[in-house]
Amino acid sequence: MTPISNDEALVPFCLRSGDRVRLVSPASTPSEDGVHRCASIFEGWGLRVELGKYVFSKLGYLAGSDEERLADMNEALRDEGVRAIFATRGGKGSYRIANRLDFRAAAANPKFVVGFSDITALHLALYRTCRLVGVHGPLSSWSAEFIGPDSVDALRGALTTADAIVVQSDPHEPTSSLTTRGQAVGRLIGGNLDTLAICAGWALPSLDGCILFIEAAEMGLGHVDRQLTMLAKAGHLKGIRGIAVGQFTNYSVGDHGWSVLDVLRDHFSQLGVPILGGLPIGHGKNPKTIPIGTQATLDAETGKLQVAAGSRSLR
Repeated sequence: MTPISNDEALVPFCLRSGDRVRLVSPASTPSEDGVHRCASIFEGWGLRVELGKYVFSKLGYLAGSDEERLADMNEALRDEGVRAIFATRGGKGSYRIANRLDFRAAAANPKFVVGFSDITALHLALYRTCRLVGVHGPLSSWSAEFIGPDSVDALRGALTTADAIVVQSDPHEPTSSLTTRGQAVGRLIGGNLDTLAICAGWALPSLDGCILFIEAAEMGLGHVDRQLTMLAKAGHLKGIRGIAVGQFTNYSVGDHGWSVLDVLRDHFSQLGVPILGGLPIGHGKNPKTIPIGTQATLDAETGKLQVAAGSRSLR
């Protein structure tokens, strides 16, 4: 996977009424009811919604074979009339096809790739290879219990305006206790910690001069410890300017009274950079949407993460 030379990040045009968008399943199989419900929401925005050929395919824990899932992704990347690609679900499997995306098509016709969790592999590979900005936002088979009106509005704003996005730390989020002091400026790179670790060495971009964003769900303390240890000892965390921590969900106190927060604090303390925790982004309820790959400012003093828009207004 040889990177295409490009000094600046590629930012898609804002979505507008009448645009075509495609729902695809690069990872696990979504619920049909959830996909159709989300399609109706997007149609309510004035978008023309299409479904990938293999969107509901099944092969074990995957939404069809690697070739089928890759075909849907590349067809959407190559179709110049498709302005956004929405991943229906995370789960497993995006990392199996991320190195075979049509990066030249993505660079020639930048468009939104929206999703999170396992979809982090696509965001990282696209940014590393052709500098395409991704959108860490809700998967397009969400349930109303998980994604409320505020989250839907945040997603719509990120895709239809060129406004900077400001996310305020929530003191009720457990990771808010990780917040330190100071400010940092740099490109925001990251996503799901498990997928970040999977991508190390082949799809993970350089984090030198960047703000690292991480979130995770349902991993044991040893799992988190091993992932952060590997990233650090392999040199991937060298040169980072700050750490933005989203939601770490479904964890309990581990051996000897430690929690996932203790594991994170132990690793972060060795990096000596500002940390902003408590960001309502990830696998918790009503997550916010943020671009991956644009310039950001992390302010641990005010509890704010400001991220430059992942879209541009002129077309």
